[in-house]
Amino acid sequence: MPWSRIISGIIAIALALTASVLGGWYFTFMFMAIVYLGQLEYFELVKAKGIAPAAKTTIVVSLALLAIATFSSTLADAVMPVAGTFICFYLLFLPKLASIADISTSILGLFYCGYLPSYWIRLRSLGNPAVSNIPFDGYLPNLDTIDLVKQGNFAALPQGLTVTLLAFFCIWAADIGAYTIGKFFGRTRLSDISPKKTVEGSVFGVTASVTVAAIGGWLLHWAGSPWTGIALGFLIGITSLLGDLTESMMKRDAGVKDSGQLIPGHGGILDRADSYVFTAPLVYYFVTLLLPLLK
Repeated sequence: MPWSRIISGIIAIALALTASVLGGWYFTFMFMAIVYLGQLEYFELVKAKGIAPAAKTTIVVSLALLAIATFSSTLADAVMPVAGTFICFYLLFLPKLASIADISTSILGLFYCGYLPSYWIRLRSLGNPAVSNIPFDGYLPNLDTIDLVKQGNFAALPQGLTVTLLAFFCIWAADIGAYTIGKFFGRTRLSDISPKKTVEGSVFGVTASVTVAAIGGWLLHWAGSPWTGIALGFLIGITSLLGDLTESMMKRDAGVKDSGQLIPGHGGILDRADSYVFTAPLVYYFVTLLLPLLK
């Protein structure tokens, strides 16, 4: 495994953990940066197909959507169709007649790179009474929080913090497990979409995600544990894999190997964030709709 890949991966994990612990606007700003860079890469893939999307407009409304999600998840849902309508109106009044492909890729950019990532903001906000924590107010762990961690009473920590970290750990376990096992022991190709992905690596990645989630559900005293944790881990493992394959399909269609070259050893932002795109809504509704029914 290249050292550049290891070092950049460690830095990315450290930044994600820091932003997750701080929460609030720090967490939102991190995702705004990811969404901005990811959409730049996405629209480059789209333009490689000769399509002319409303790139700048879509990026602006996507960032606005993330900011709104910090205040209210309900309002973010209401803004989504309004943002899509605004993008369509913008394309209608361009000097050049927009095509179906121009419109559809713009709306996909809003949905794939804006709306779905907003669920990470909503997830981190669960159980937090405040959204304004600049410079360090409201979300920064205090002495009581540190004592809870020392005592192992993780269930008493804010739900948004624990569930977000658990989801991250599951994704990291799935990615690292699938990459390592697939590289050294993989023999059976999983899909023609991504030739390097193997059945052996994918199975181990899902298993790693299930293991982490089962332990997390037990530590958080979830109802129905460990089965609820196992179910969530399985869903995260499968969904992160599907997110990876979806981005690979877009790259394959655009005729490129990587979405960018921003991250040494990994490629672009989309190459690293693809596993997170479809996962956040699933985790959010799992803990807000399913878990309460089991209590």
